[in-house]
Amino acid sequence: MEPPEGLGDIRRTHLSSDMDPALDGEEVVVMGWVAAVRSHGNITFATIRDRTGPVQIVAKKGVCDDDLRTILTKAKPHSSVAVRGRASASARAPGGVEIIPNMLRVLSAASRTPPFEPATVTVPNIDTRLEVRCIDLRREPLRHMFGARTAVLRAVREYFYGNGFTEISTPKMIASATEGGSALFPIFYYDKEAFLAQSPQLYKEQLTMSFERVFEVSPIFRAEPSRTNRHLAEAISIDMEEAFVDYNDIMDRTAEVVRRAAGAVGEYAERNPGSKYDIPDTVDIPRYTYEELAGRIHDETDLHMEWGDDLHPSWLRRLGLDGMYFITDWPMGPKPFYVKTKQDDPRVSESFDLMWGDLELSSGSTRMNDRDGLERNMRNKGMKTASFAHHLEAFEYGMPPHAGCGIGLERLMMAMTGTGNIRDATFYPRDVDRLTP
Repeated sequence: MEPPEGLGDIRRTHLSSDMDPALDGEEVVVMGWVAAVRSHGNITFATIRDRTGPVQIVAKKGVCDDDLRTILTKAKPHSSVAVRGRASASARAPGGVEIIPNMLRVLSAASRTPPFEPATVTVPNIDTRLEVRCIDLRREPLRHMFGARTAVLRAVREYFYGNGFTEISTPKMIASATEGGSALFPIFYYDKEAFLAQSPQLYKEQLTMSFERVFEVSPIFRAEPSRTNRHLAEAISIDMEEAFVDYNDIMDRTAEVVRRAAGAVGEYAERNPGSKYDIPDTVDIPRYTYEELAGRIHDETDLHMEWGDDLHPSWLRRLGLDGMYFITDWPMGPKPFYVKTKQDDPRVSESFDLMWGDLELSSGSTRMNDRDGLERNMRNKGMKTASFAHHLEAFEYGMPPHAGCGIGLERLMMAMTGTGNIRDATFYPRDVDRLTP
């Protein structure tokens, strides 16, 4: 194979989305990947795709150099190329413009044919697609997914910045479990055992002592042996923590974050008609207590449920719950050690989950802010308080009342786009069976 040509001094001047009949007669430079080439006698048509869509190249005998036409005719699909030429208005071309080339540079010729074409309507199963993810991500549904994801992240960050939050970055290699339990990825840290962080929980609590309002968008790692379409071993969490508030205030913020996300996806869809999203209603997100839903399960179904049991997804479906809603005031039993108990009922926690149908999108709570209470909760859960000495010491310096939550970005995108498999809401998914590519 011949080595690829370099860029040299040529640079792109226009994207496919910039194509407009008003460019007629102007010289342009486009770059992208060969999607299709077809020849009809003395004329060769090629479609070049960049990150925004297709551009049509038309090379006619007598108008274009014969060598250029030969190179274009032999160009293999998926090769990356640069084309310089004259824009010519054409009602039949994408964007109303075709390009008559006077220079074609093959930047990198494709040497393999992928197992599927991104433009085809019928695609293989997701495992086949994930093996060639760099090609899979050229498919229009995924390009729109990650375009919408970018819009969501921008909107969420703007919300936090506009409300006085400091963006933080907390360690992802930690000495002890954040949440407790066994869903941990152990690693070697020099000569010590360490773990990948399950969440930034303890650090973001401590940081409220300096900054009051903090947020982080970062990976979390959960070694849960789940093979479902809604679980990942590595996910992105939108975390917030705030001083001098309780879980009701954080629920209000969570609802506003979700509204901003829905608005961002809606605006993206308006700009990109090819994206067809059934965005959930976020204007009025109802709130149900655990007690209320447990009573409904008892009264409206034949299911046997004890107070304190988890609300299984199948049970929520039986109640006909769909769209966005909060479940509040969960039993204390299964909650992490840092969750605060309601003063009027020690069985109940000041906590909430944000749901979309039967899928949990977010979990939050008022946090304990006294050391004695934390240590008591740790001991009750069989945890070693010595492993959390640094965290407990912080509570001796005036830890304020505080609350917070984490929102799973991939699950949020599933809700906003109607995507059925969480692996299509992240670039390179990690789960029980996949560590590559």
